[in-house]
Amino acid sequence: MTARDVGLPDRHPAAGLPERVTIWEVGARDGLQNEPAVVPVEVKAEFLDRLAGAGLGVVEATSFAHPQWVPQLADATELLEQLTPREGVRYPVLVPNERGLDRALAAGVTDIAIFASATDSFARRNLNRDLHAQFAMFSPVVRRAAAQGLRVRGYVSMCFGDPWEGAVAVDQVVGVGRRLLDLGCDQLSLGDTIGVATPGHVVALLDGFLRAGVGTDVLAVHFHDTYGQALSNTLAALRAGVSCVDASAGGLGGCPYAESATGNLATEDLVWMLDGLGIEHGVDLDALVRTSLWMADQLGRPSPSRVVTAVGGSSRTTNPPEQRS
Repeated sequence: MTARDVGLPDRHPAAGLPERVTIWEVGARDGLQNEPAVVPVEVKAEFLDRLAGAGLGVVEATSFAHPQWVPQLADATELLEQLTPREGVRYPVLVPNERGLDRALAAGVTDIAIFASATDSFARRNLNRDLHAQFAMFSPVVRRAAAQGLRVRGYVSMCFGDPWEGAVAVDQVVGVGRRLLDLGCDQLSLGDTIGVATPGHVVALLDGFLRAGVGTDVLAVHFHDTYGQALSNTLAALRAGVSCVDASAGGLGGCPYAESATGNLATEDLVWMLDGLGIEHGVDLDALVRTSLWMADQLGRPSPSRVVTAVGGSSRTTNPPEQRS
């Protein structure tokens, strides 16, 4: 059974919102990195192509993290070799250190991202560095990438709460973000890694950056839907002036280093809301839903996206996928 045409919600534009939003699609990287079974590289390549074909202008492709830490993405080099880039589409890759940067440069990438932590506990678990030592690791990566003309995004994880430390002070997150910008990052993505943020907290954090001289033009948001707050948090960020939002097709994803981190904001759910608000984004929702239904079949389980479920996701297979090596 295939999905019916999604259609569009009635449009009711609201004042004080961006005219256009850039959707930073993370499904192929953040979405697949925590899968229990390795997805074949051919499936990943087709997933990327389908996402780009649905109109997404930024499709994060993979990570050059050490295979020991993220075995699901150990095929990064092979994946990029199989990928046929579409004109006008950016395919960023995550680069944890200089060795990862070397691999990225050899693969000819034009956009990289580094993955920092707003807390000491998560920095030690994810990076094997304390909160301050992480910057010494990132500095040569950002400097070399900028010298090669690459765009560099800085992810900041645990911006709203940490499973080991609890609530995270706004000033602490702002301090980490400012240091990444001072290193040379072009953009910061503020991550609610365990999904505990609420709209008021989002506004408070963005206000904190504004007081520190950081405008929303260099900020993106990355919400997880653990407590069902991802869309409301996104709307709060849009009202505050943010115009770049991370999302994952079909709501795939989590974090391999934080067990309480559930799926990302589903791209389809975000697109539905943006359509209803009359905000441009360039994505063909029907094509995107078909892509997520296809990937749900590859993974052997239904998509958690509310929009995908509403138009056919609940009819998909729930049989476990064949064991993959």
